[in-house]
Amino acid sequence: MATTTTTRPIEQWLVLYHAAGIGTATFHQLLAHFNGPAAILAADSGSLRQLGLTQQVINALRHPDQGAIERDLAWLDQPDNHLLTCMDPGYPGLLRQLPDAPPLLYVHGDISVLLAPQLAMVGSRNPTPSGRQTAIDFARHLSAAGLVITSGLALGIDTASHQGALDAGGQTIAVMGTGLDRVYPASNRDLARQIATRGALVSEFPVGTPPLAEHFPRRNRILSGLSLGTLVVEAALRSGSLISARFATEQGREVFAIPGSIHNPLARGCHALIRQGAKLVETAMDIIDELGPLAASCASQQPVPDEDTTDRPWQPASEYLQLLDLMGFDSVPIDRLVNGSGLTPAEVSSMLLQLEMAGFVASSPGGRYNRLK
Repeated sequence: MATTTTTRPIEQWLVLYHAAGIGTATFHQLLAHFNGPAAILAADSGSLRQLGLTQQVINALRHPDQGAIERDLAWLDQPDNHLLTCMDPGYPGLLRQLPDAPPLLYVHGDISVLLAPQLAMVGSRNPTPSGRQTAIDFARHLSAAGLVITSGLALGIDTASHQGALDAGGQTIAVMGTGLDRVYPASNRDLARQIATRGALVSEFPVGTPPLAEHFPRRNRILSGLSLGTLVVEAALRSGSLISARFATEQGREVFAIPGSIHNPLARGCHALIRQGAKLVETAMDIIDELGPLAASCASQQPVPDEDTTDRPWQPASEYLQLLDLMGFDSVPIDRLVNGSGLTPAEVSSMLLQLEMAGFVASSPGGRYNRLK
């Protein structure tokens, strides 16, 4: 047994999380065998050794890093701070599918946003002015269409993507390579505060973790793992953004890339991805058409909160009913719906995504939609 007494269930998770020698793979192995931290901490040394733990690791479990645990608990007690375990029903389902899913997620802001359909946006830290504006424009349209924009809070394309979502009044998530008690880069401190009020800051790293280079590839697997797909806006051939794209491919997620001039070195990474099978996109609708069915599937798999009102299925408001009437039961292109309704393309896209997630419409190839009921 551990020599310290834990009074909150989360403390048992933190004992394991801070134990030297227990990485993500070992953590999941122990959870699968013992079905929870309490049973792991109560296990005898012989049982733990049979699972491959050395005596040094077992000693780390018996004598927890109480200082690190107390720092995390003090952070957790602050407003809008949360610790999600991988066994929590509020843990994002897409991320849970990964074999190396973080056992713990530190979240500052709105934890419910983690369950919403997300698109990761990544790219160069030193984009061209055109690339920066492209990221802002795509993020605005995609956010208005109902997708949460997820990025890494880095300078350049990440910053532009977060800002575009905020400009559209949408939600955005920043996945960080540090503990959530610090912001890196420091120049994005104000942006981080804005994100926390309209989304969330997320990390797998405990309080006090500095911005070490090896943390950012680990951060990238979470960024892509949370999302239905990853969009690369501008990237050189040797770019960290291509790491995110590779993770997305390995995770079975969609990869999108925006082409650029053959004379722009920051377009070469995107061109390489397209040659490797990434989907070439020219407009936000290219992404919305592709992700609509996936977003509906993702929403159907999310846990239902314990509230009486959730027993009632979503019913479209009057403006949605008018759009359905305009569709009829023929396959129609979105342009016809925009022209017939007088709404903007972003408004129609957002409404169609909501209707698709609720099972009222289905998308078809070529940017067309069919009414189902």
